[in-house]
Amino acid sequence: MPSLRHLLTLLPLTLAAALAQAEDWPAPIKQIEAKGAKILGTFDAPSGLTGYAAQYQNRGMALYLTADGKSVIAGNLYDAQGNDLSSAPLEKLVYAPMAKEVWAKMEKSSWIQDGDTNAPRIVYLFSDPNCPYCNMFWEQARPWVKAGKVQLRHIMVGIIREDSAAKSAALFAAKDPQKALEEHEAAGKGSKLQPLDKIPAAIEAKLDGNMKLMQALELSATPAIFYLDDKGGLQQQQGAPSPDKLVKILGPK
Repeated sequence: MPSLRHLLTLLPLTLAAALAQAEDWPAPIKQIEAKGAKILGTFDAPSGLTGYAAQYQNRGMALYLTADGKSVIAGNLYDAQGNDLSSAPLEKLVYAPMAKEVWAKMEKSSWIQDGDTNAPRIVYLFSDPNCPYCNMFWEQARPWVKAGKVQLRHIMVGIIREDSAAKSAALFAAKDPQKALEEHEAAGKGSKLQPLDKIPAAIEAKLDGNMKLMQALELSATPAIFYLDDKGGLQQQQGAPSPDKLVKILGPK
C-alpha cells in the first residue's frame, strides 16, 4: 500500500507548476527542469546554498544551488545534529499544497452525506455497498456522527462484487440518499438494498468520476479514509481503524 505522501504526488499541482515554470531560474535549475522536474519554489539553506523545492517522478525533491550559481546538488541536507533540513521546506512547498489539492478533488467528487451539515469535522471515505469493513467503520463512527461532531462523506464506488456499482447507483438514485445509506448500513448483512437494473447516464458519470479519483490515488480497497489532523495535514487510513486510531480520525468523543 503506497504511503499518503506518495498518494499526494499522484495528482498534479497544476497551478503551482504553471506559476513555477514562468520563473527565470538559474541555468543549473533550468537543466533539472528540462529533465522533467517541476520547480515549485525556493527556500533558505545554509553554507551559501539556495534551496529549491521540486516535484520529480511523483516525489518531492530538494535541490541546492551552489553559491557560484554554477552547480546544483539534489537530495536531502543534514546538519551536524542529524536534522533533515530538507523535510520542512518540502512539506511546505510541495506536499502541503498537494494535500490541499487532493482534499479539493474529494470535495468535488460525488458523495453521500452522513451526519450534520454543520459538523466541525469532515471525513471522506471511498465506500462500496458490499464492503463489510465500510459497514464496520460506519458503526464505529455512530457516536461521533449522532453527537453532531463528525460528518462522513461516502464517496461511493463499485469494486467488490459484480452488483456493487449498481448498488451504489441505487443509493445515488434514492429520493433521500442519506436516508437510504443509513438504512442500508444499519441493516448490515440484512440490507434490502437492490441494485439498479440500468444505471442512468448521470449516475454512471458520478461513479466513473469516483473510480478515476480512486485509481489516481492508487487505492485498491475500501474503506479508504481521509481526514485532516489537528495541524490541518491530510492523513489516510486504509480499512476499519483500531480504537486508538479512531480517535485520531474522528476526534474526542
